[in-house]
Amino acid sequence: MASKRVTRRDFIKTTAAGAVATGLGPIIFIPKQAYGASARKTLKILQWVHFVPAFDKWFNEKYVKEWGEKNNTEVTVDNIGIAGLSARAAAEVSAQKGHDLFLFNWPSPFYEEQAVDMKDVYAECEKKYGKPIDLAVKSTYNPKTKKYFGFSPSFTPDPINWRKDLWDEVGVMPDSWEKILDGGRKIKQKHNIPVGLGLAQEIDTAMAMRTLMYSFGAHEQDANGNLTLNSKNTVEAVKFAKALFQEAMTPEVFTWDASSNNRAMLAGTVSLALNAISITRTGEKDNPAFTEKIHLAKAAAGPVRRIGLEHVMDVYVIWKFAENIEGAKKFLVDYVGNFRQAFVNGEFYDFPCFQRTVSDLKQLISNDTKAKPPDKYKVLEDVLSWATNIGYPGYANAAIDETYQKWILNVMFAKAAQGVLSPEDAVKEAEAECKRIWEKWRERKLI
Repeated sequence: MASKRVTRRDFIKTTAAGAVATGLGPIIFIPKQAYGASARKTLKILQWVHFVPAFDKWFNEKYVKEWGEKNNTEVTVDNIGIAGLSARAAAEVSAQKGHDLFLFNWPSPFYEEQAVDMKDVYAECEKKYGKPIDLAVKSTYNPKTKKYFGFSPSFTPDPINWRKDLWDEVGVMPDSWEKILDGGRKIKQKHNIPVGLGLAQEIDTAMAMRTLMYSFGAHEQDANGNLTLNSKNTVEAVKFAKALFQEAMTPEVFTWDASSNNRAMLAGTVSLALNAISITRTGEKDNPAFTEKIHLAKAAAGPVRRIGLEHVMDVYVIWKFAENIEGAKKFLVDYVGNFRQAFVNGEFYDFPCFQRTVSDLKQLISNDTKAKPPDKYKVLEDVLSWATNIGYPGYANAAIDETYQKWILNVMFAKAAQGVLSPEDAVKEAEAECKRIWEKWRERKLI
């Protein structure tokens, strides 16, 4: 049965409830072999509508079907827009009923108390496939409770997407934040084409502004989970973002959704964006000649360090109320073992958290038949040297998750850029909100 897909329009709806409403019916695969009703197992999976459609086609129509046949299991896959995941998770927890496997696209410690410990899944995968990358552990492990609240098989890099023709024309390579400001200003003055970084309440803004903060040596917390937002470095990062907006951007970024930078980059109306390779992968299909002008660069260097975030952190949760906990765990272990297929069918969008599973990754991304030039994606080969987790330099804990979900840092940067608050006052306001969040989770003994 073919998968019904949620469209791009569904994704950009501003309310999570709307996105949930657009989530379409399940894809069900029933193993061919005959067996009694009492023997048949079921496994229910919910995950987002992937930004690379080829991935969902492979996963839903091939991989899941084959796994179900091998494991005497009826597998159901529901795909919904990413904007609907939070509301759907809340609804399932409230009802104490839903899917066996629930995929978040970010760390999910907010639901730690509702999730089973994934320690044994990590242990089995490490035994079979080698150690996971630190990024996976820091995104799914709580050192306070010593629990793995989720399991991450993969992550998505978040490189700089830039128009090589425009940046070459002004003689600037956008490999540092100062150069992004300098070159972005010159391009806007010459062509009226702005830099495309969001300052809205959406996920790409959340990632971009944290990338900026971390490169300035600013963080929400320290390595031990203590709140450290209100610092000189944070204020400097906010001041820089204000200057970047005033000199190289336009007000539309305050109302962007998570696909706006994709569409703007492919329409030729921005010179630079921070995003996954979904921009170039879409362009290679829809407008290959123009997409040749879009190149990729590793995360920009700041005054303190060169660092960037993952764009998507794939985190599977198994609810405590799931009906097939053991089947869900086995599915994850087997999926990791077959991750090279996921990497190739997803067109390099999702990188492995267990590196041995894609041993020829560097060779694959250095010579891609769809890219022009063929080594366009080679820049991602050292992504683990500059990509980090939400909550750096600590772990992605429940306070970090709530801060992320409430867009507190997004609003902090936006208010300063708009002149609603001074950079100093914007940071103070955000800190006050964060203090309440940190206190709440400390009382619950989860941080």
